[in-house]
Amino acid sequence: MPPPASSALLEKTIGVRFHDKELLMQALVHRSASRESRTHGNNERLEFLGDAVLELVTTEYLFRLSGKSEGELTNWRSALVQGDHLAVVARELKLGEYLFMSRGEEASDGRNKQSTLANALEALIGAIYLDRGFETVQEFCLQFILQDLAKLLAAGKHKDEKSLFQEIVQDKVGVTPHYEVVEEDGPDHDKKFTSAVFIGAEEVAQGTGNSKQRAEQAAAKEALKVKGWK
Repeated sequence: MPPPASSALLEKTIGVRFHDKELLMQALVHRSASRESRTHGNNERLEFLGDAVLELVTTEYLFRLSGKSEGELTNWRSALVQGDHLAVVARELKLGEYLFMSRGEEASDGRNKQSTLANALEALIGAIYLDRGFETVQEFCLQFILQDLAKLLAAGKHKDEKSLFQEIVQDKVGVTPHYEVVEEDGPDHDKKFTSAVFIGAEEVAQGTGNSKQRAEQAAAKEALKVKGWK
């Protein structure tokens, strides 16, 4: 487990000084390093918490920002919290440089993996919330995540894959695709869901996520690739 960059530098970058340094350290431990970092555990529980905190912060921000319909606000929220965007933010913060991970994971370019970076950012959000409270985590999310809304809307990122796939299927086939959870794995506090998307009886693709909604989005994204529609 090669030593990461100084966590003090990360605190300076994000403008948050932790009272409990152990929380920050735990947020930076990838699951591949769990055995080598028994003191800190890994960041999966904090990721679980951070995911929920980010969704709440984002939802309140959008609710106060605009009088748009619930459907439109849901799509805007999806653009802000999707893994692609979170990984971009994590790269801007150079978060990968601070992560503890196994040598094998690092050798496989683990510090640059999209899912690893997105999960680490959510874990960091969870740690900030526990250590400094809701107001501070709100400020962090506003500064580094929510400010990208206009850019994401201009790029069409609010048109989520699930909605897009449904529109195309209805146009081409005349039916509405449906989703089924085909597998659940992990403890209750850290569930991983695998969902399959069907057109009629045809299973088109599967996707995995830490919520049923994210698993369905991942399945729709893969289905668009399988069908050559995006």
